[in-house]
Amino acid sequence: MMPSEKEIKNGKDIFERLKAGKMISMDDPDYTKIREEVNRTIELSGKLNASKNIDEVRKFLGEIIGEEVDESTTVFPPFYTNVGKAIRLGKNVFINHACSFLDLGGITIEDDVMIGPRVNITSENHPVEVTNRKTMVPGSVLIKRNAWIGAAATILPGITIGENSVVAAGAVVTKDIPANTVVAGVPAKVMKEL
Repeated sequence: MMPSEKEIKNGKDIFERLKAGKMISMDDPDYTKIREEVNRTIELSGKLNASKNIDEVRKFLGEIIGEEVDESTTVFPPFYTNVGKAIRLGKNVFINHACSFLDLGGITIEDDVMIGPRVNITSENHPVEVTNRKTMVPGSVLIKRNAWIGAAATILPGITIGENSVVAAGAVVTKDIPANTVVAGVPAKVMKEL
């Protein structure tokens, strides 16, 4: 969607509008700013994924997300993100190999979260209707403290994973997950309470 006159007058750029949950058409006049950030992230991701140790990975990830990554957090490369500036990482987070985060809608990972290999987290979607399909629909993702996301799980936009919850390997999370539960399947369903 095109920015409203009010948004333009208030100086809201495309990233502020995405963070606020506004739909963004790919022909938005500010869309080039996303492409510029993607190019910056691709360059930094190459360095991150060629890093020789965890400290180097943390350094380049901090440059990608725009804030220092706590020394208690570990990320195993390769790690993929399209922009990175809307990712927030807590302390003592572990992210295993080959994870992919599409973050324009915002991804927040609280303290003590474990994320298995090949996990996909997306905070971006598109309408099903053909006429609007080239519109980005952001939806922030929140993974609360001490959650564990199993290998190859997928978390879709707008989802909150509750504190202490476990998402089983291969699950596709399409709705919020309550605290202290184990979910599995496609779509993910509560299997038991912890």
